[in-house]
Amino acid sequence: MKLSSKIQRCGLSPMRQFYPREMAAKARGVRIHHLNIGQPDVETPQAFFDAVRDFDAPVVAYPPAPGEERYVEALRTYYAGMGCSLEREDILATFGGSEALEIAMACILDEGDEVLVPEPFYPNYTTFINVTGGRIRPIPTSPEEGYRFASRERIEPLINHRTRAILVATPGNPTGVVLSEEEMRLLADIARERDLFLISDEVYREIVYTGEKATMLALSGAEENVVIIDSVSKRFSTTGARVGALISRNRELMAQALKWAQGRLCITALDQTGAARMYETLGEDYFSSVREEYRIRIEAAVAALEEIPGVRFTSPQGAFYLMAALPVDDTEKLQYFLLDEFQDRGETMMYAPGAGFYADPEQGRDKIRLACVKNAAELTRAIELLGLGIAAYHRKNGN
Repeated sequence: MKLSSKIQRCGLSPMRQFYPREMAAKARGVRIHHLNIGQPDVETPQAFFDAVRDFDAPVVAYPPAPGEERYVEALRTYYAGMGCSLEREDILATFGGSEALEIAMACILDEGDEVLVPEPFYPNYTTFINVTGGRIRPIPTSPEEGYRFASRERIEPLINHRTRAILVATPGNPTGVVLSEEEMRLLADIARERDLFLISDEVYREIVYTGEKATMLALSGAEENVVIIDSVSKRFSTTGARVGALISRNRELMAQALKWAQGRLCITALDQTGAARMYETLGEDYFSSVREEYRIRIEAAVAALEEIPGVRFTSPQGAFYLMAALPVDDTEKLQYFLLDEFQDRGETMMYAPGAGFYADPEQGRDKIRLACVKNAAELTRAIELLGLGIAAYHRKNGN
C-alpha cells in the first residue's frame, strides 16, 4: 500500500533513534548518561501537583477547544508582565510547543512553500514543515560567527515567491543563540516589508544567562506578522504535561488555527489546571534560581569539552544546549560505537548526532548537540566519557 511522500521526507528524531541500542546496552548492565534529549532533571514545581490534587470537578469534561479560561487568563497575565496586552482570541492552548508549530505550519503552507530557518535548527521543524508539503530553506550560520544570522545581507537573498515565513528560536535550540532587540527588530521589519510570518519559538525565554527576558510580541508595527510558540515544558520543567500555546494578534491566522483546535477537540484539563497554577504562583525568584542552575551546568560542560582535543564549539547565551564539532568522521557512527562497544567503569553516554539539525545532513556529520540537563558532576563525567570514547573510536579505526 502507498504511503505519503510527505511523511517519507521526514527522518527519525536524532534524539530518539538509538532507543533499541540504548536498551541493549542497559540490558548488559551499562549505565548511560543521557545528554541526547532535553529532559531536565530540575524538579517540577509543587504548585503543579497541588493544582492537580485540588481538582474536584465531578467529571473530567472536555475543556473549550481554544483552552481553559483559567489557563488562557494566566498566560495573558504573564505576557502583560512583559508589556504585551493580549486578548483571549490571541491565544490558543496547544499540546506543547510542538503542536503549536504543527498548527502554524498547517495554516500557512501549501505544497512547495518555503520557510526560512537558521541552521542548525531543531530537527522536528523538518517534520512539521515537511508533513504540510513545505520545505526548509536554511539560513546558514557558523560557530566561528557565534551562529549569528540576523542581517539583511544573509536573509533577503533567500526570499522568493514561495517564501511564507521566517522561523527562529530565541534562545536557540541547539545553538543557545539569544537574539538582541536590534536583531528582533530587523527580522520583524523584513517580515513586514515582505509580507511574511515571523514565527518565534520562545519556549526557553527565561533561560538567558544575562537575565534578559524578551518576546517578539513586544515589537510594534509587525503585529500581523508575529506568531509566538510557547510552552510550559522547559519553563517549569514539565515536559510530560504537554501544555503550550500558539499566540498571535493576526486574527485571520488564529481563526484558521481554531479549526485545527476544534478538530482535535481539546487540551487535557488537568494539565491546563496545573500549568495555570504555576503561572499564578511562580515568578522571577523561581526563574532566577533555575537560570542559575543551568548556568552552572553550562559552565561545567564548557570546561569539560575544553579538555577534549580537537573539539570546536561556541558557548551558548541561553537555553541549555551546546552544539559542538568533534574530531571524528561521523558522529552517528560514534554514537553506535559508544552504545555497542564502549564503556568505562560500566558507563557510557548519549548525545544527539548533528546530521538531523541541518537541511543537508552532510554539514552536520561531524557535529553533536549536548543537552545540559544533568547536574554539573554528571555532565562532567558524561563529557569525560565522550572524550574517552572518541579516543577508543580512533584506536579501533586505526587513527
